[in-house]
Amino acid sequence: MNKNNKKTLVKVEKAGLKINGKSLVDGVSFEVRQGEIVTLIGPNGSGKSTTAKIALGIHNNIEGVAKKFTDKIGYVPQKISIDWTLPIRVIDFMFLTNDLNNEQINIALNLTGVEHLKQKNVSDLSGGEFQRVLIARAIAKKPEFLVLDEPVQGVDFKGEIAIYELIKKISEEFNCGILLISHDLHMVMSATDYVICLNGHVCCSGKPHVVAQDNRYKELFGDRASKVLTLYEHKHDHTHSQDGTINRKQ
Repeated sequence: MNKNNKKTLVKVEKAGLKINGKSLVDGVSFEVRQGEIVTLIGPNGSGKSTTAKIALGIHNNIEGVAKKFTDKIGYVPQKISIDWTLPIRVIDFMFLTNDLNNEQINIALNLTGVEHLKQKNVSDLSGGEFQRVLIARAIAKKPEFLVLDEPVQGVDFKGEIAIYELIKKISEEFNCGILLISHDLHMVMSATDYVICLNGHVCCSGKPHVVAQDNRYKELFGDRASKVLTLYEHKHDHTHSQDGTINRKQ
């Protein structure tokens, strides 16, 4: 058992991947434990999605080691191919290539706040609604390990806040470990336990406030990095509903 008495779900040690002689990532080490959110950040092309796929065991012939200690895995990829001309309802999409029953689907859609959209065509959903459906599909079987690759793409600022709070809720509800991939640290700070800053290799890692103060992080993200601490230190004495409305805690 590890130091926090939390089950280790995935452990990556000095992992790397080369394709056609080109190194995509090199020497990456981290682990994801039960009930924790680990975030991979970095610019485009820094190896975030590659690292996530290494953790999932999707890539073969890697350098180093990637071990999974659970088979209960949920995954929301960065890109998903859908023929938007087809009239696929949310309920149909949930069943697509997924062995689920109605109860599992209803629970997942309810938790992600989109149960009312069950009969709506996927092509008619907003960016935020579609991301919630993707997350619902990934958590329907109550995974122990959940990978979310850029889960706020196509979502406006208010929607981003709500999605990140949903991710935190899922972590607490299922006590699952989450590997979250993002292009920067701005909005994930308050929901993340551990951060790994990538640029083909691990530039720096640690608790969010430690990474935010690291010069290597500041060099990588430039002016945007200066705003991170303010956002991180923002006191969360309230929550944001899906439409961005502030709900004060009593």
